[in-house]
Amino acid sequence: MKSSGIGGQAVLEGVMMKNKKHYAVAVRKPDGEIAVEKGECNSIIEKHKFLGWPIIRGVVNFVESLVLGVKMLTSSAAYFDDVEEQPGKFELWLQKKFGEKADKFIMGGTVFLSVVMAVAIFMLLPLAVVSFIDEDVLSYEWKTLIEGLLRVAIFLGYVGLISQLKDIKRVFMYHGAEHKTINCIEKGMAPTVHNVRKCSRLHKRCGTSFLLFVMLISVIFFIVVRVETLWLRFVVRILFVPVIAGISYEFIRLAGSSESKVVAFLSKPGLWLQGLTTKEPDDDMIRVAVASVEAVFDWQAYLDENFSKKNKKKNGKAKKSADKAKSFDNYAPVKENESAITSEVTVEPADMEVNSVETYETTPMKRVEETKVQKPVIQEEQEEIASKFDWSFPSTKKEEPDEATARESRSRLVEKVSAADRAETAGKAAPSAIRYTEEEEEDDEILRALDKFFVFEGEGTVMERSGDKEH
Repeated sequence: MKSSGIGGQAVLEGVMMKNKKHYAVAVRKPDGEIAVEKGECNSIIEKHKFLGWPIIRGVVNFVESLVLGVKMLTSSAAYFDDVEEQPGKFELWLQKKFGEKADKFIMGGTVFLSVVMAVAIFMLLPLAVVSFIDEDVLSYEWKTLIEGLLRVAIFLGYVGLISQLKDIKRVFMYHGAEHKTINCIEKGMAPTVHNVRKCSRLHKRCGTSFLLFVMLISVIFFIVVRVETLWLRFVVRILFVPVIAGISYEFIRLAGSSESKVVAFLSKPGLWLQGLTTKEPDDDMIRVAVASVEAVFDWQAYLDENFSKKNKKKNGKAKKSADKAKSFDNYAPVKENESAITSEVTVEPADMEVNSVETYETTPMKRVEETKVQKPVIQEEQEEIASKFDWSFPSTKKEEPDEATARESRSRLVEKVSAADRAETAGKAAPSAIRYTEEEEEDDEILRALDKFFVFEGEGTVMERSGDKEH
């Protein structure tokens, strides 16, 4: 999978997508309309290049993502406020004190409190619990290992509990839509609802995986960095959180662009956890995610740049199949045996624009004129079929040099089917002369497969090809 560099997150009834410094949040409003807001967020790394160094950039990106995420959650929630609330005394004091910067101050304060609570619950609380265990009972290494396992258990319990909340379940469904849309593009497919639906809702660059790796790496880190004094252990836990976060970021970044089996194996725990934090979205949620990504990312240019050779190869095979299918249009009925019964067939092809609908009489050893019908060029229907089968269709019908050969091959197949049916009706075994060769069996399988998806022009196409009179 080729990394696109797109990141994102789920918000209330919507999805936020970010590509470099551009971001967009798409929200499904109560009236069903999709609202899309776009903006730019310039990273501090652009001003201070040293902040882009490995490990350090992980901390910076984590904080900036957290700030942007809180901002987008607040923005999405505004669409569902029935009554505009009056600001409280504290908010009025902030607006008076900081003026236009009050919102930034509130945002920064929210992020700061979130980080403090996360460190306290997931880093310091497990250490406080295991500190009551005497080292005469368990060694430092075992105590640190139990501390780490307790940290992971608290994190998993927290995710499991919030995943049961109704509103959080919908957020997790939008989280799944975000992942599926990015996976769709990174697999070289256009982000249509049909294509997105087929893709996985798990992604190796997910923030859920990042947080789990913070927990797991901390176990190894604090076993290696040994501190005997208890109060110093608390200090070390706090001071080394940025370092652990930076290391975790580098691994997630590598996992998102690497096809290594080792990296894929190490990514498994994070993908398993995403089974809790992502849910299968409905089609409306997928449309919201697609609207968000299209607002910030030129996916067509990305596909042309990274998948053009692969698509050309696919399209080449698809074109051969499409040309073979097209060569069966407007075919002439084949010769019938003298024992054939005279019948009338009225040709009225479905979903076609008919220039003339004619009735044909089939008589022994006699050919009749071809049906004159014309397929309409309906771009929307062609695109729908092309998206399902990855086929391309010519805008106009062109005469193929091998059309006559294909028609003769088709006639030969139909004649053999008819002869075999007559032999079976008479209770006789089919003579070897009318049995299929391997090549003819392969051709017939292709014809039968095409019958499932196409209505061909001409008399009794499906009936004659399949040998089924009930069609």
